Amino acid sequence: MQLKRVVVTGLGALTPLGNTVPEYWNGLVNGVSGAAMITKFDTEKFKTKFACEVKNFNPEDFMDKKEARKVDPFVQYAIAATHEAVVDSGANFEELNTDRIGVIWGAGIGGLKTFLDEISSFAKGDGTPRYNPFFIPKMIIDIAAGHISIKYGLRGPNFATVSACASSNNAIIDAFNYIRLGKADMFITGGSEAIINEAGIGGFNAMHALSTRNDSPETASRPFDLDRDGFVAGEGAGALILEDLEHAKKRGAKIYAEIVGGGMSADANHITAPHPEGLGARNVMVAALEDAGMTVDDIDYINVHGTSTPLGDISETTAIVNLFGENAYKLNISSTKSMTGHLLGAAGAVEAIASIMAVVNDIVPPTINHFTDDPAIDPQLNLTFNKPQKRVIRAALSNTFGFGGHNTSVIFKKFEE
Repeated sequence: MQLKRVVVTGLGALTPLGNTVPEYWNGLVNGVSGAAMITKFDTEKFKTKFACEVKNFNPEDFMDKKEARKVDPFVQYAIAATHEAVVDSGANFEELNTDRIGVIWGAGIGGLKTFLDEISSFAKGDGTPRYNPFFIPKMIIDIAAGHISIKYGLRGPNFATVSACASSNNAIIDAFNYIRLGKADMFITGGSEAIINEAGIGGFNAMHALSTRNDSPETASRPFDLDRDGFVAGEGAGALILEDLEHAKKRGAKIYAEIVGGGMSADANHITAPHPEGLGARNVMVAALEDAGMTVDDIDYINVHGTSTPLGDISETTAIVNLFGENAYKLNISSTKSMTGHLLGAAGAVEAIASIMAVVNDIVPPTINHFTDDPAIDPQLNLTFNKPQKRVIRAALSNTFGFGGHNTSVIFKKFEE
């Protein structure tokens, strides 16, 4: 069976660095930190008092006030990012076969704010179950995909992917596979997350997963730095329009890049800690390269998972050195989480966009906030510290890993006829 080629024809982003793709990309290449003190709730009694919040976002720019009240913030973010991606793609769904256009959307936690509000309200009451009738449909993770399909009248495959922080990369891989197998012409795919609330910050604090560098939020996310002390929570959404190449050409769409491979693996090691030797991370990159029919020589840039946790950064760089060998030292590697924080289930989507824009513009966004080398990380690796670097990027590989040992990698390359 001849597999179809799949291209990226639209992008949308709502991030702590900006509420559109140009704003987001500008923040990345200029090394801007999205971290600041939390404004969404009173953090007085919390260990971590800062995060990478979305700023100046008004859901009523994308839906009416009544509709906005019926959806959780993670759905509001999804609709906003999707709007930009659809407009960017130039797709007119009235002229296309919407039976063959689907939505696959990822989230790691989903409607946490809705869950928190409803359970808190019940706990304060007399035990009578006075729940909002929108409680369940606001909370469930698949509802973002449902809302997107309803908004645009898309009747193709429609579902959600849930694999913690790997969720939106899984969504992208699934959409890629459906198209290249000829089961759909186009997908809206990506992910969103909204966990900056009392439950999200308190829960990750209880795990000792978050940085507590309250005296310097903007420097708290410091992947690969010796003094890193945990990740910084982020929120937002990323949306991609993936399309069969012939379908895209027929409608005259612009093409950002081609998606050529996706890999998935499991650590089978621990519910939250990565494999110490990076075996799962190595396997997933091998799987993506094999899927793409590429070798380690073909990759110029890796957008790493790079969360700024003590164990994770060592595990991932170890896997890169073990797999790429001498080619590891020819690569550029960077963690854009140093600027955006960790968007959990939306991380794969926003970092896929960063990887695509790097391929398009031949610019590697930096890993900011590097102050002290970690002797446990190979000093010969080019981790693109503190400043962007210009270079030809033929292909970029993007890693996202999740609690539970879920690993995903996707590969984007320059589009050529």
